[in-house]
Amino acid sequence: MSLKSSTKSEEANVYSLEISIDAATFEKAMNQAFAKVRTRIQLPGFRKGKVTRKMAEAFYGKGFLYEDALDICYPEAVDSAIKEAGLDVVGTKNADVKEIGANGVELTVEVYVKPEVELKAYKELKATRKKVEVTEEEIQNKINELVQRNVRMIPVEDRPAQEGDIAVIDFEGFVDGVAFEGGKGENYDLKLGSNTFIPGFEAQVIGHNAGDEFDVNVTFPHEYNPDLADKDAVFKVKLHEIKMEELPEVDDEFAQDAADCDTVEDLRKSIAEEIKAQKEEENETEIKRQLFDKLVENIVADIPPVMIDSEIDNRVRDIDYRLSSQGMNIETYLQYMGMTMEEYKEQMRPDAEHAVKLRLALEKIAELEGIEITDEELAQQYEKFAAEYQMDVDKIRAILPEEGLKRDMATDKAVEFVRASAKVTTARKPRAPEAEKEEKAEAPAEAAEEADESEAQAD
Repeated sequence: MSLKSSTKSEEANVYSLEISIDAATFEKAMNQAFAKVRTRIQLPGFRKGKVTRKMAEAFYGKGFLYEDALDICYPEAVDSAIKEAGLDVVGTKNADVKEIGANGVELTVEVYVKPEVELKAYKELKATRKKVEVTEEEIQNKINELVQRNVRMIPVEDRPAQEGDIAVIDFEGFVDGVAFEGGKGENYDLKLGSNTFIPGFEAQVIGHNAGDEFDVNVTFPHEYNPDLADKDAVFKVKLHEIKMEELPEVDDEFAQDAADCDTVEDLRKSIAEEIKAQKEEENETEIKRQLFDKLVENIVADIPPVMIDSEIDNRVRDIDYRLSSQGMNIETYLQYMGMTMEEYKEQMRPDAEHAVKLRLALEKIAELEGIEITDEELAQQYEKFAAEYQMDVDKIRAILPEEGLKRDMATDKAVEFVRASAKVTTARKPRAPEAEKEEKAEAPAEAAEEADESEAQAD
């Protein structure tokens, strides 16, 4: 296999490769192709799997294996030609077989190459950040969440169930004396007043004592299951237990038990620091988003459509993989969303285009700034992945080729470079409309007072 010529097309970022696959290589591929189909071939008078290649070619014609044989040797032939031409290929446009037969294959393959990129600016880009403030309300909300997570359930034995209690019940529903599907439960914790059951159900539990057995009569809402909508139902209910929520007192003991803090004051400080750190992280994410948007605005490149299509396909595969872990696939998901695959991909296109442009911009910055990844840094990254995924380092290396990982690491460093050189200012907190009105109203009076003082001094 060899590259005969590499020619730049008049179309931007397209090269035409003339590739030759020699007779010996193609003959080997023909034998491999025949081996794959041999067990399925049956000729008159011969048992399946006992036919020779020569006999099959005599019956079907010598070219019946050409397509399969080309599929076998095509990838290696094209990869070898691309390397020989020294091209950074991002996709294939089309392939045209000129000759194919016992003497080998002559073909022309048009490929898209990575475009030349120009960046109008990437240093000292401007971004704004929000002023980070932690309010007492935010701290108290977090404390309230802690209180709710540490609520204790206290059995109630000296009174009937009331709103706010947890009723532990068995229930079974009947319509016209017949039990219906999904209408039965045992030892179910129902919070009275939560309105999680059919309207009217919880109100009829209120007032009963633990151990009571009683009927609850309800009418299914119109928007309910079509088979039961607007129908009257009777639920046979047994109330096993009544429990009430007891909220812990927010004191030093609570701080120690709930958050491993010595005092309530320490707890409040810890929460304030946590909220501040979260806001700072959100700030940093927003700053990078602004910088990335500016890089995308500043890029000048004729991007082959295949790069964006490839990014979309990668995203679809990733989503399909994540859906599979939930027992679903992309086709079922799209049916649920009422979308076709084409519509879904088109919806992804703007974000995919942004991602491709950003990637090209960061790779260009790495090139311009001479950003390189050392062997030590590469080895550390492989070790990190191995520990994270609990896999052998050699397996990680097989999955993630060095060149691709180095490129990813270099773009990460390019992000750090852009962020470090950025000019970030803190955005002024917007004034409340009422405050602005008062300030404008006070301005003339203050000006008049200043004028009076100036005249007095002059006198």
